[in-house]
Amino acid sequence: MTPAARISAAIDVLADIEARRRPATDALKDWGLSHRFAGSGDRAAIAGLVYDALRRKASAAHLLGEATPRATVLGMLRLDRGLDLAAVEKLCDGSRFAPDPLDARERAALAGTDLVDAPAHVAGDYPEWLDLPLARVFGDDRVEEGRALAQRAPLDLRVNTLAADRDKLAGALSHLRPAPTRWSPAGLRVVVGAEQKSPPVHAEPAFIKGQVEIQDEGSQVAALIAAARPGEQVIDLCAGGGGKTLALAATMENKGQLYATDLDKRRLAPIHARLERAGVRNVQVRTPGRETDVLEDVSGRADLVLVDAPCTGTGTWRRNPDAKWRIRPGSLSERLAQQATVLDRAAGLVRPGGRVVYVTCSLLADENTDQIQAFLARHPGFSPVPPEEAVTAALGDAAPAFLESVLTFPEGLLMTPRRTGTDGFFVSVLRREE
Repeated sequence: MTPAARISAAIDVLADIEARRRPATDALKDWGLSHRFAGSGDRAAIAGLVYDALRRKASAAHLLGEATPRATVLGMLRLDRGLDLAAVEKLCDGSRFAPDPLDARERAALAGTDLVDAPAHVAGDYPEWLDLPLARVFGDDRVEEGRALAQRAPLDLRVNTLAADRDKLAGALSHLRPAPTRWSPAGLRVVVGAEQKSPPVHAEPAFIKGQVEIQDEGSQVAALIAAARPGEQVIDLCAGGGGKTLALAATMENKGQLYATDLDKRRLAPIHARLERAGVRNVQVRTPGRETDVLEDVSGRADLVLVDAPCTGTGTWRRNPDAKWRIRPGSLSERLAQQATVLDRAAGLVRPGGRVVYVTCSLLADENTDQIQAFLARHPGFSPVPPEEAVTAALGDAAPAFLESVLTFPEGLLMTPRRTGTDGFFVSVLRREE
């Protein structure tokens, strides 16, 4: 396919997303099935165009003066890909499979990139209703934080220290050009360009052997701050597919006992194969039942309970750009209730002197500092560990620079793409009094 044909395809996919109100992954899959002539490179390039257009949806529409799929793609080409008017006109020449030629209004709009007078939510490319919540956290920096969330995310890998050494594994993966992550001592980062296919990590021998997992560096750091130690009794209360479970098992060096569970047993389905592949031997997966509490036998005995809480996912917009346009106030209310419930459950599982570590991939104070304040009001026997203490113990020499980068609060700390180069994560360490 020609570059122009790929742009036409991206416009069609965006129109399908809008008309049928469906996730981008579903629309792209259907497009691929109905256009089997398109090669893997074409499909990857079209997906890149679609996701980049969704990342810049608000600012692109502002630039073009309308929010049509065509305007979104054209605006993205100017704002995100940096194409000038002549380059966009060359792609939109009306030839076979190419988009229609630009009209006078489109040419005038694409001649400039002026977003100076755009409202904050437009310049930062996020939903208007989230402007006040984001302003509460970031103030005038919310536009720059939003712009960082509208960039492509790198591919981060976590080296399984139970099975491999980071430096040696970097050599084995040298064809991917990995670089050591800044904060996580077990992380490797692969930067994927706009026109590149994401590398098939799942087909790498190192992945098949369990030596490496795909995990954002922020998630790796959150697991390190949890500080699960060898020999401890640890509960991963919202384990899902097991990403943080695997990270915790590695820091525990396969010693002690780690219980992994989730209220939604369907989310636990992938964890068994992942544990086996990684060579993890100290994990019990507790699948929830209808009538019995699967953690009753360890209630009040855990040294650490990790709550990787269900949340709005506002910190992951780089990877899920269509999700930010689907989020509604009602979904936030639902998540807040779920978070309070799971935090209360964690409080009953941890022993005196133990700790609860609360993690979200959200940027919103409602889900982060507010949630912790409410928890502390309900459970006065807990107190927050100062972020400086938790980070220094977890990151060692990297701690000072990390603490300068993150936002810190009495209740915890917040990572963001702009500040730490990671997804957005809030982490709070809560210690139960002896």
